[in-house]
Amino acid sequence: MLNFALFGAGRIGKMHAQNIQAFAQSNLKYVFDVYAPAAEAVAKATGAKVAESVEMALADPDVDAVLIATSTDTHVELIIKAAKAGKAILCEKPIDLDTATVNACLEQIKDCHVPIQIGFNRRYDPSHAAVVKAAQDGSIGKLEQIIITSRDPGMAPVEYLKSSGGIFRDMIIHDFDMARFVLGEEIVELQAFGSAMVDEKITEIGDVDSVMVIMKSQSGRLIHINGSRRAIYGYDQRVEAFGSEGMVISNNQTPTSVTRYTKDTTQVKDPLYNFFIDRYVDAYNLQLTSFIENVLAKKPVSPSFEDGRRAQMLADAAQKSLETGQKVTLSW
Repeated sequence: MLNFALFGAGRIGKMHAQNIQAFAQSNLKYVFDVYAPAAEAVAKATGAKVAESVEMALADPDVDAVLIATSTDTHVELIIKAAKAGKAILCEKPIDLDTATVNACLEQIKDCHVPIQIGFNRRYDPSHAAVVKAAQDGSIGKLEQIIITSRDPGMAPVEYLKSSGGIFRDMIIHDFDMARFVLGEEIVELQAFGSAMVDEKITEIGDVDSVMVIMKSQSGRLIHINGSRRAIYGYDQRVEAFGSEGMVISNNQTPTSVTRYTKDTTQVKDPLYNFFIDRYVDAYNLQLTSFIENVLAKKPVSPSFEDGRRAQMLADAAQKSLETGQKVTLSW
């Protein structure tokens, strides 16, 4: 049994709380949120206790692990505190918006030796995972190209975007991690392009809403990521791996597999999911399952802190390329 303390009782935190309580091998003991009513609501729904402070939860020797679902600017502080308290950690992405801060965090916790998993949950999506398997087991021959499409249903509020770190750190960072996961090797060249195609006001906060990123891996494989803050037809998430002997695609998901035919339309399907929690419900569950099982078995967790750090470095490189208009070379 793994006893959890949950830090953050917002939208994501509520989902994580429900998932923790749904597993036979885990138990939610504490919930903490700076907004007490949110913590109280989650605690009431799950049977957990409200922690008066982070320190209170971490001081309890019965707490084995923490799940960090707070705002990004608190992640590093909470990771350091939890690691020094000897707790296993599952932290939502990203670790931070600044690579230097991530590196400083790593320096502070390097002697703690606790499992730290970063919440790139898309690695656990069954369809995406099938693409990774095909790309790496030779079933499509020699992997040559990866194409990732990542489009949100609609723009987030500007107030959120002001502090999100920009589209590469807030949104496309998931796709940088997915590219590394499919490749099984590092990316060494990158060039990013971006425009304000959805709302020109986004430029007032130094951001863009539509991007394309072209990358090359260590062995010369090519990767293309295209992203948009708005897809009127739903949450558009596709991953394609192309090889010398074929291709495999993880396509969009719909609530059912029903296809309708009428006198006016042909092959009409249900709309795409319009919310990331709905689209990736299986991925979130499998991510937590993997964390719990690996911590209990004392096995490595994945994605690791280093995976999170490297995805952050790619996001920073993309931002630099966008600002300079130049290709960025990376060394690992």
